[in-house]
Amino acid sequence: MPETPTRPDQQHFFAQLDETPVGVVDSVDESAAPASVWKDAWHQLRRRPMFWIASVLIALIVIVAVFPQWFTSVDPRACDLANSSLPPSAGHPFGFNFQGCDIYARTIYGARPSVTVGVLTTLVVVLIGALVGAIAGFYGKWFDSLLSRVTDIFFAIPFVLAAIVIMSVLYDQRGILTVVIVLGVFGWPQIARITRGSVLSVKNSDFVTAAKALGASRASTLMRHIMPNSAAPIIVYATVALGTFIVAEATLSFLGIGLPQSVVSWGGDISDAQRRLRANPVELFYPAAALALTVLSFIMMGDVVRDALDPKARKR
Repeated sequence: MPETPTRPDQQHFFAQLDETPVGVVDSVDESAAPASVWKDAWHQLRRRPMFWIASVLIALIVIVAVFPQWFTSVDPRACDLANSSLPPSAGHPFGFNFQGCDIYARTIYGARPSVTVGVLTTLVVVLIGALVGAIAGFYGKWFDSLLSRVTDIFFAIPFVLAAIVIMSVLYDQRGILTVVIVLGVFGWPQIARITRGSVLSVKNSDFVTAAKALGASRASTLMRHIMPNSAAPIIVYATVALGTFIVAEATLSFLGIGLPQSVVSWGGDISDAQRRLRANPVELFYPAAALALTVLSFIMMGDVVRDALDPKARKR
């Protein structure tokens, strides 16, 4: 049979096809492969100045809390009435409070109990809330109904008010562990709801169906496939909640029912300083500024992490 003649545009197309180097299609496919959620989030985070500012502040706060002796050699409990309300001097950059205690040393050492309470309470809240929310969302049916009603009951109890009442009852047993348990018992309902909603949105995904088809048990499916893909909103909430629990501890200490007087804390120092606000306002300014900066750092980190892990928030 005679060969079918080709048009000039067809000749140009086949010439380009012959000149296409081998491997171009493969390289395009590889570059077009979507990155994981966490890699994409890290790519977004490292481009945000707020992330680096919050990271530096949080790192500094953690170092101060863990190693306060690196920043001052003064004993925060060593008070001398002869130094009452003295202005700043060499070795004492913030001056002294009414009891003659070094304000700088107390501000530095006050970071440890506040950060400890915040971190431990966040861990307790995440463990309880994530467990309750995951079981309710994954198993559904009467599990969901029962756990949702229990969560609603705790939701109806005002968080700070409940902590004040319980800490007033446990006044003689006050301590870091007591504060952590009380705040953790009443602080988990929000994260339980967040976890439940995240699990409900993930459990019907194709990869979950594939895991079940391959014979994975329900517990294995929940822990190995659903929870890792539901972790983003939990991490965001935990980051912001950490600052909230630091404020809650300071509130209880300010009211005199949080940490005992033997523990140096920002809330306790703010409570003592508010009586002398007009005479010596710096007594209140420095612990309050340290508390505000710490809470602001974690809120900033939570905001940027939320924007990185939530594509909808990023578009907005």
